[in-house]
Amino acid sequence: MKVLVTGATGFIGGNIARELARQGYNVRALARKGSNTRFLQDFNLEMVEGDLLETASLERALDGCEALFHVAAMYAFWARNPRLIYDTNVKGTENILKAAKAGNVKKIVYTSSESVVGIDSPHGLGNEKMQGHLANIPSDYKKSKFMAENLALKMCREGLPLVVVNPTTPIGAYDVKPTPTGQIVRDYLNHKMFACVNTGLNVIDVEDVAKGHILALEKGRVGSRYLLGHQNLTLREILEILARITGIKAPSFNIPIPLAMCAGYVDQFVEGTILGQHPRIPVSAVKAARKFRHFDCSLAVRELGLPQTPVEIAFEKAVNWFKENGYVR
Repeated sequence: MKVLVTGATGFIGGNIARELARQGYNVRALARKGSNTRFLQDFNLEMVEGDLLETASLERALDGCEALFHVAAMYAFWARNPRLIYDTNVKGTENILKAAKAGNVKKIVYTSSESVVGIDSPHGLGNEKMQGHLANIPSDYKKSKFMAENLALKMCREGLPLVVVNPTTPIGAYDVKPTPTGQIVRDYLNHKMFACVNTGLNVIDVEDVAKGHILALEKGRVGSRYLLGHQNLTLREILEILARITGIKAPSFNIPIPLAMCAGYVDQFVEGTILGQHPRIPVSAVKAARKFRHFDCSLAVRELGLPQTPVEIAFEKAVNWFKENGYVR
């Protein structure tokens, strides 16, 4: 089967493209001009140039493809021009899905986010039946993913053969940029983690996320959502895992959320507004930390056979990859 993967130069998309190639799929990867394709060179992939905001390039990329993995997104907790996030994540999704419909693609797996799932209480468990509310979502990135998922499901109800997957917090190798969670690992390795906030995440090996996407293509019910996740952890527990793997002592200081919020506003003003750089402490990330993002991911395990690699192995892969690729001083 010939498949197109958007976002193949990113963390999840790259792992999906590599796993598809390993499993014998005929893989075409969409990349914008000038994208870093270094970590895709050793795999049997066809690279094509295109942009989510250029419809003609998407039609060319989909030509001859039976399936689509739409993974590409602008993933950032802060942007000088937030409009770019919405253009890429919402309008770009509309463009690629319309092109897939016009090209009679047989099945589509759309990569959404755990952030669109509503959690009613600070320590409750989210699941696929729970819907978030736009007004309660704390960042432009997460709002854009909420809007894009709703758009995708609307097109599905109109006849598009689409399955939604909602990865939680993937960890592992090839986190090139890196993602915000990968940045935590990188900062830890570079002795830049000085404090811990009381928050929680659901963590999964990124290779399991990639396999989960392929299982969604092969087994997923059209119109369904699947949370691709594994283990619920507090940030403190994550740092303790990193301490055991690296031998670097975890920070003992716990910073209250209100104090972190104040630091975030100061940092965002100085680094973001004045210097035009991505803040180290984005306010939207601190707002998101006010609720534990813990989930029941059993549906994907039952229906798809989602693998559940121990998260310690995933963190060890991430640590080794960052060390081997020049991310650690």
